[in-house]
Amino acid sequence: MFKIQELSSKYEVVKLNENDIDSIYELEYNNPVYFEYMNDKVSKQNIRDDMIALPPHTLMDNKYYIGFKNNKDLVAIMDLILHYPDDDMAFIGLFMVGKSYQGKDIGSFIISELIETLKINNFLHIRLGFIEGNEQSYNFWLKNRFEKTGVKTDVDKYTVISMNLDI
Repeated sequence: MFKIQELSSKYEVVKLNENDIDSIYELEYNNPVYFEYMNDKVSKQNIRDDMIALPPHTLMDNKYYIGFKNNKDLVAIMDLILHYPDDDMAFIGLFMVGKSYQGKDIGSFIISELIETLKINNFLHIRLGFIEGNEQSYNFWLKNRFEKTGVKTDVDKYTVISMNLDI
């Protein structure tokens, strides 16, 4: 059984739920660049939808919509899906660091611990997507050793570019 608490030695890792909507909203609201590239706005309903959204052929048991907290302060959020799209792969559907925590390598620290934890749990790859044109996101993932797969997927209002990391 995957234990989310093992994802960080520094932050409390919690499964986010309806009671966390306001703090998630605040974190997302203060990160407008992401939503500009999505051609969307932050909304509490979109957060609720994200909490239960699943890719095809996956189970809710493999979805971890989690928060990284420093005391009660929400530092970062992540939508992590295990065993997708393959059994030995984890998929990051969303990773966002709170504005006041950006530029301090906290996001990279969280990702480095995620990589180590997934490796210990016998995962071999991590996949994610970033929105075409979002250089801030692309550069963050590149800095964390992810590489473009060459796959682009057109979604309603934007194009997603897939990235992968072999661990």
